[in-house]
Amino acid sequence: MRIAIVSDIHDHISRLATALERVRGADTLICCGDLCSPFIMRQLGEGFAGPIHIVFGNNDGDLFRLTVAAANFAQITLHGAFADLDLNGLRVAVTHYPEIAMPLLESGRYGLICCGHNHQYSVVQRGAVTLVNPGEVMGELYGAATCAVYDSNTGDVTRYDL
Repeated sequence: MRIAIVSDIHDHISRLATALERVRGADTLICCGDLCSPFIMRQLGEGFAGPIHIVFGNNDGDLFRLTVAAANFAQITLHGAFADLDLNGLRVAVTHYPEIAMPLLESGRYGLICCGHNHQYSVVQRGAVTLVNPGEVMGELYGAATCAVYDSNTGDVTRYDL
């Protein structure tokens, strides 16, 4: 299974369009928060046909309108602040915050942990557990707009520059 991972979109529609093109063919999409505006939810729903799992970040201000926008797409599931997923037998944790993700990595309870918030791409491996921060779709804070795809069959993580 190929799992696309994005975070920290911050309303950048053109870079999100590029990200969705780069991860075309992935089975599932995980968003680690900071979509920001409801029109980004629409772009995700129209741009990715498979299941989409979303947690909220600290810049997702109008949760009501984001939720209303998500309701138009059957493939979108909103999880609030944290998601505990079973994706074809792979246990996945999703949070916006690295300070929550790191203890989860040490717990060994998950095969994949996804987070965002600090806008910095990173992959950390501890035994059979992988933590992926896909960086920022926004591409403004550290000069690199990125996303990632995790392959559950091989454990490989591919970085995509946008």
